[in-house]
Parts: sequence; structure tokens; C-alpha cells
Amino acid sequence: MSHKQSAAMIALMVHGREMSNPELRKVAGFSLDGRDRLKLNEKYVSSEKSGRAFVHRLTDPGWDWCEEELAALTPPEPVRSTLTVVAYLALHGFFEYLRLHNVSLRAVFAGSDAPQAVDLEELIRTAYRKLAHEPRDWVGLADLRPLLGGVATAEVDAVLKQLSRTGQAHLVPESNRKALTPADREAAVRIGGEDNHLLSIEAS
Repeated sequence: MSHKQSAAMIALMVHGREMSNPELRKVAGFSLDGRDRLKLNEKYVSSEKSGRAFVHRLTDPGWDWCEEELAALTPPEPVRSTLTVVAYLALHGFFEYLRLHNVSLRAVFAGSDAPQAVDLEELIRTAYRKLAHEPRDWVGLADLRPLLGGVATAEVDAVLKQLSRTGQAHLVPESNRKALTPADREAAVRIGGEDNHLLSIEAS
């Protein structure tokens, strides 16, 4: 993703609503058009013509991308300035604070447009209990995620990793790689450079 595309995504995130090209030019110094718009329209941004100008809004995958981007410690290469690095460090700290308090970026920036806040850990535990046949049973993340009501992937991953770090849950790869489906691969949580496809939660 280009720097301009990333900047457009972050601008839309911060404003938490649809923005027209004139608004983007005013607050960010550029408009989202041409190849940049078409590239983002493939997945992350929806754009509609309103009068003579395009109006843009983040899609659900767009919000997911912003969550993942702020979770990164450093900006994507190539880095253009030390100010960019410092800005990313500040945003990363902000994201970590939100993650610890189970608050989504969308809830912060989109306000009433965001889905209602939920206790995500409890939501995960409830979904796990529906799938598990016995205590500490292994369930597939591909089966678990659809039961979470469309919560952003990055938010779910953050809670799963926290549960894993504290020993409340265990995440492991599927040992039979040939049995993995595209859904299994997409639902995996990456920890320590390894994709994990199965979840077991300790009885509470």
C-alpha cells in the first residue's frame, strides 16, 4: 500500500465518517482519486459520486487494516522522515491503551456509527462453549470467528493473544497441514511467526 493510500485510510479513520475529496484536500492536503482510489476500492474504502466529488468511507476490512496498522511498532517502508516514525510510535501506544481496555478504534472515532461495545473476551468464551464438546476441547478458529458478530479481526486477535499470554487459552497450529482449508488459513492467529488454527480455553 502506498504512503498516500495509507494516509487516506488514517484520515478517514480519524474523522470516523464519510469524507468528500474537498474535505480530504482541506484536512490532509490531497484527494483520493485515480489509481489510489481504485486500489482502495478493491477492499478497504467505499467511494460514491456525490455531485461533482467522490465521497469515501472505510469498509469493515478498512477498519481492520487501521487496527493492524496501529498495532505495528514502525511505519511501513520506505520511511520518509523521523517525524513519521515518532507519529507511529505515538499511535502504537494509543492503540495498546485501547487494546488493554477492549475498546475498538471504530468505537473511539466513529461514535454512534460504531457497533455497540461488547465484552469481547466473554463473547469469545461463549462462542467457544458452543463449539467445544468437552472442557478444554480444541475448536477451529474458522468455526469460532463467525460466531463473534462481525467483530474486527484485529480486535479478536488481540484478545486471543492476551488469553494465550496469561495461560487462560492455548493456540496451536493444525498438525495436518493438508487438512487446512482456505477458511482455516484466513482465520489463523499468527504468534511468533507461526499460524495457529486451533483454540482451547481453560475452564473458568
